[in-house]
Amino acid sequence: MSKYLLIASRDPFESQDVERFYKLAEALAEAKHQVTLFLVQNGVLPARKSEQSAKLERLVQRGVRVLADAFSLDERGISDDRLTPAVQRSPIGVVIDELSAGAKTLWS
Repeated sequence: MSKYLLIASRDPFESQDVERFYKLAEALAEAKHQVTLFLVQNGVLPARKSEQSAKLERLVQRGVRVLADAFSLDERGISDDRLTPAVQRSPIGVVIDELSAGAKTLWS
C-alpha cells in the first residue's frame, strides 16, 4: 500500500481534467492505497455545498481524505458554514507533511 497526495488546483466548472483526477483518486483508494486529495486555488470551489460537492462526498465514502487549503477558501469567501461536510479546512503545511512522509504526489 502506497500513500498518494493529489493536489487539485483547477476549477471543475471550467476543466474536464478535474473529473479524471477525481476518478484517479477513487481508483487509488479502491486499490487500497492511502489517498489524500488536497484542494487549492480554484480547486476549492466544489468544497462549497453544491451539485459539484457530491463528487467530493463520493470520494470520502470511497476512503479518500479530502482537504481544502484554508488560504484558498478565505480568498474566495468560502466560510466553514458553507463547506460540504466531506471537506476539511486545512493549512498548506499538510502538503509538506505528506511530502516528507514519502507520499507520491500528483498536481493538476
